[in-house]
Amino acid sequence: MTRVVIVDDEALVRAGIRLILESGEDLEVVGEAEDGADAVDAVRRHRPDVVLMDIRMPRQDGLTTTTELQRLAEPPKVIVLTTFDLDDYVFRALQAGASGFLLKDTPPRELVRAVRVVAAGEAMLSPAVTRRLIGHFAAGGRTDRQRAAKERLTALTDRELEVLGAVGRGLSNAEIGRELFLSEDTVKTHARRLFKKLGASDRAHAVALGFRWGLVR
Repeated sequence: MTRVVIVDDEALVRAGIRLILESGEDLEVVGEAEDGADAVDAVRRHRPDVVLMDIRMPRQDGLTTTTELQRLAEPPKVIVLTTFDLDDYVFRALQAGASGFLLKDTPPRELVRAVRVVAAGEAMLSPAVTRRLIGHFAAGGRTDRQRAAKERLTALTDRELEVLGAVGRGLSNAEIGRELFLSEDTVKTHARRLFKKLGASDRAHAVALGFRWGLVR
């Protein structure tokens, strides 16, 4: 079973997410928190695999809470949930260690899938939202972005660029393997190499950098 904690300041939202997740036989909601200030205690108490984290909450926002969770000895995976597709906090949450983000109007089936994918150690990004979000951050300094993109393009192989593009579309390693006719282990190897070349800590960070530098569209 994948254990989940839901963090949101609205009781109705938490109830709805719980109902959706518990439709999956392999998912168990083990706890809830109505604020980021209570979330760390809830995680310590329930030891979840995944935390669904709201961004904007009254006492402590999801960004600060995500950062705190990453300092734990065994941090859970974090999926950021937001109603704002250009929320400044989302990009910063990815940098803080979140494994992905979704809008709150994400279809139930996709929400369940996201928890499963993130629990398996991969990132779950909403491609359309990612494009708008990173475009928002990349609005200035076009010349610098082009120069940075050129430098990194020369460092990546054609196959690594294909893998990065597929990651940017939200595909899992298994899905990338099927699309590119590669084994899942080979996809992971290419991913690790391109992360190193981009100076990225994980899939979410790599995609954010890819969009920012024009490597992913």
